[in-house]
Amino acid sequence: MGRAEERRARQRGGRRAAPPTRSSGTPSEGIAEGGIAEGGRAAARKAARGKKNAKSGKSVIRRLFTWKKMLGTFFALCLLGIGGFVVMYMMIDVPKGNAAAQEQSNIYKYSDGSVMAREGDTNREIVDLSEVPKPVQRTFVAAENKTFYTDAGIDLKGTARGLINTLSGKGKQGGSTITQQYVKNYYLDQDQTVTRKLKELVISLKVDRTTSKDDILAGYINTSYYGRGAYGIQAAAQDYYRVDAKKLSVEQGAYLAALLQAPSQYDWAVATPTGKKLVQARWNYVLDNMVGQGWLDKTERAAMKFPVPKEPKAAPGLEGQKGYFIKLAKQQLEKQLMDKEGITQDEAEARVENSGWTITLNIDKKKQAKLEKAVKTQLISQLDPEKRTVDKNVQAGAASVDPKTGKIVALYGGTDYTKHYISNANRTDYQPASTFKPVILAAALENASETQSGKTIGANTIYDGTSKRQVVDSDGNKVGFGPENEDDADYGKVTVQTAMNKSINSVFAQMGVDVGMDKVLATATKLGMDTGKLKSLPAYTLGTMGASPIQMAGVYATLDNHGKQVTPTIIESAEQGGSEFQMPDPIGDQVISREAADTVTSVLTGVVDDGTAKKSVQQNPARDGRKVAGKTGTSDDNKSAWFTGYTPDLVTSVGLFGEDYKTHGQSKMYKTAGLPRVNGGGFPAEIWAAYTFGVAGKNTKFDLDTDQGAAVQPSWTPSPSAIPSETPSATATAEKPSQTPSQTPTTEAATTPEVTPTVTPTTSPPSTPEESTTTPEIPLDPNDGQ
Repeated sequence: MGRAEERRARQRGGRRAAPPTRSSGTPSEGIAEGGIAEGGRAAARKAARGKKNAKSGKSVIRRLFTWKKMLGTFFALCLLGIGGFVVMYMMIDVPKGNAAAQEQSNIYKYSDGSVMAREGDTNREIVDLSEVPKPVQRTFVAAENKTFYTDAGIDLKGTARGLINTLSGKGKQGGSTITQQYVKNYYLDQDQTVTRKLKELVISLKVDRTTSKDDILAGYINTSYYGRGAYGIQAAAQDYYRVDAKKLSVEQGAYLAALLQAPSQYDWAVATPTGKKLVQARWNYVLDNMVGQGWLDKTERAAMKFPVPKEPKAAPGLEGQKGYFIKLAKQQLEKQLMDKEGITQDEAEARVENSGWTITLNIDKKKQAKLEKAVKTQLISQLDPEKRTVDKNVQAGAASVDPKTGKIVALYGGTDYTKHYISNANRTDYQPASTFKPVILAAALENASETQSGKTIGANTIYDGTSKRQVVDSDGNKVGFGPENEDDADYGKVTVQTAMNKSINSVFAQMGVDVGMDKVLATATKLGMDTGKLKSLPAYTLGTMGASPIQMAGVYATLDNHGKQVTPTIIESAEQGGSEFQMPDPIGDQVISREAADTVTSVLTGVVDDGTAKKSVQQNPARDGRKVAGKTGTSDDNKSAWFTGYTPDLVTSVGLFGEDYKTHGQSKMYKTAGLPRVNGGGFPAEIWAAYTFGVAGKNTKFDLDTDQGAAVQPSWTPSPSAIPSETPSATATAEKPSQTPSQTPTTEAATTPEVTPTVTPTTSPPSTPEESTTTPEIPLDPNDGQ
């Protein structure tokens, strides 16, 4: 074997090449076989190189990321972090604490720029810790920081979580120690930045080394904000329980300690049912922690009852309606701070209180004066609390909104903020009743819903208006709900237009099930109502959820604005330190179609012209040709009554609420002002008309994109020979109002003929709630009810 051949053999793995084999094949076949063999060897060499490269790549990764190098990197980062912290610790000094000097008055202005009020005299009285009973001191430790007496003043886990959440835009989640909260209150500010959090950490460590735990705790309870404008435990004790801090009980101390987590949300006087449950749970948590720490006897704890706080006392200078304006403005500003900066409610409150804000409101002084005058002349002057106890229990609330801008131009929160702390314009604990019916119709139109016989629901669709008629589902099964109409009146077969005019409960209960209550509530949410926790129950077709005049004004403003969402806002601008805080645009997206919104508006003009608001609104001499749409509402047991109505340029919702003047619980309004009951077409509609016709534009008309409803149907004058029909007509009368004329011609302003509202069909009643899309002649309801 020659040297060259040996070398080739070694390259092939030590095997010597076999000599060419002779065959009987052609030369070309031999060449082909040799080529194939050579190709196979090339592929093998390529695969070997790939494996070698892969091994080489893995080897590089292993060399770069060995456990020694990773461990070394980890320790290097730790040393770097420690070094950085040491540098910070050496550079950051404990600042001179002077929290009171950092507080500035907030200035509130009317829409014309004139100053309405200044708010900022801090309600704080520093007390020595020795004046606070030891068990009350421990309630704060049990609530916020059980290891307070033994820790080094910081919570590294909580601080790290706070830093991560700040960097990720999630805001603060997780607790700080009492020392850290004291440092934030007294030495720093409420800004949620990484720099501020790192400073807080360093200063807390230094303060803990140089200050006793008692002094830190005293500083914490004396600088914290408790709501109601109260800073410090002494002011809080006075505001919530009318006692000095030294006379607080353990139960009361536990409430004040619980309150610090969310002062406004947990204030018993204004808390929602959910807020009351949360603060009670927090109160129990505090006391149970005290038992766990050995600070409270278990038997004594079991006997404790929740200490309901006293009613708040309004600050001087906030009398009349001013306090309601300021309270709503602060709530809306705090909400935007929470949404934009990811901070908690208590942090947002601290950012707003006494922090040098200049807030210009949308309140128009002229419109506001007109609204207050309307309430006084149309309601308060009719009440005689000395003669009738029920007259003491009637509360009025109203909100007036520009549908094109979303501005709250006038608001009525109650008789006086210093006398009635809860704003009736913003309270959500009363039912909106039949003012919810337009939402059901809007949902039907928006979803092109059909009756159970497959007919599209519209203004002229026929439903059975029999009182207490059982609602049935798509399979014809009764759902266990058959609401009674006002005064238990039976209407027989009626159009949707007539059902809206007369506020017929049985019709809208069935319509809600036909549409689907999930879709109805979804539409309500789009229009601006808070329905997040409501279940899809047929009973909500009667408006049995809670709502405020501001919310209902927003719903109807969205309808007036052709389906573009309107979120009522009282704030025109908010500035702090020369920088303007950007508030969101009150006008949002198109949430329902223009045609659906305009059709509802068209139908609601019938409520005014030929329905439950006719006497108070349509026949009002000051109307002066204005086009008006609206809806009345009267809740079960006469605990609330409403009229929410609008012209093309102004939407106003007026509510009357029965509130026991002693217990502040809901009460019935029967016999108010000597009347049998309070209806939406009574005081609320009269207040609305007196206000609106005094401030709204003249002779305005709705620009409607619809061919349905009372607003687009021509009027119909009966012939002198017309005779009231006792049976539904089989002829479609889309251009006629759904009513039976009297035997003699009447004008629009004539009184309603006294006829029975019951219609007896000549044929057997339909098996489904609707019969057809024809319009029968239906007698008027003699009762101006809902």
